[in-house]
Amino acid sequence: MKRMAWIVALGALALAPLSAEAHGPTRQKVTITTEVAAPPEEVWAAIGDFQDMSWHPAVASQEGAGGNEIDATRVLHLKGEGDPTISEILYKYSAEKMSYSYRIEEVAVEVLPVTNYSSHLTVKAVEGGSEVEWRGAFYRGYPNNDPPENLNDEAAIAAVTGVYEAGLQALQQRFGALN
Repeated sequence: MKRMAWIVALGALALAPLSAEAHGPTRQKVTITTEVAAPPEEVWAAIGDFQDMSWHPAVASQEGAGGNEIDATRVLHLKGEGDPTISEILYKYSAEKMSYSYRIEEVAVEVLPVTNYSSHLTVKAVEGGSEVEWRGAFYRGYPNNDPPENLNDEAAIAAVTGVYEAGLQALQQRFGALN
C-alpha cells in the first residue's frame, strides 16, 4: 500500500510542471485614475450617460437602447478605417454613487485584443475637484497557450490602458487637471 502511495505521489510531482504550463490565460486588470478641476456632478454630467461616449476621442458615434437601465446596450463606432465597432451592455448603474459597470458583448480582436471584458467607470470627490477611475478586467484576445504577439497579455493590457488613458486625458483637457 505504501508503495502505491509513493508511485502516485511521484506521478503527481512529475505532472505538476505540465499542468502549470497548460493553465491557459489569466485574468488581467487595468486601473487608471485622473484628477480633474471640476466638481463631481459636472464630470458625471459629462460621462455618466451610458448612451453617450462622445467625450472619448476614439468614438466617432454611438447608438444604443435602454438608457441607463440594467441591460441597456450601446454600439460604439470608432474612428478608423472599416467602421470598427464595440458592442457593450450595462450591468450596473448608480447615479447616486456616480458609477456604472458594463461588459463587451462583441468586438473584433483587431479592434481591441481582449475577451471576457468588463469595466467600471466612477467619479469621486477629491479636494479641489474630482477623481475619475476607469478599471477593467479581461482576458487576452487569444484564449489558448502560446498566443501570437498581437493577442498576448501584454498586447491586451497595452490596448486597454491606451483606451483608458486617451479618455481620461480628454477629460483633463476638458475640465483641467488638478495640480
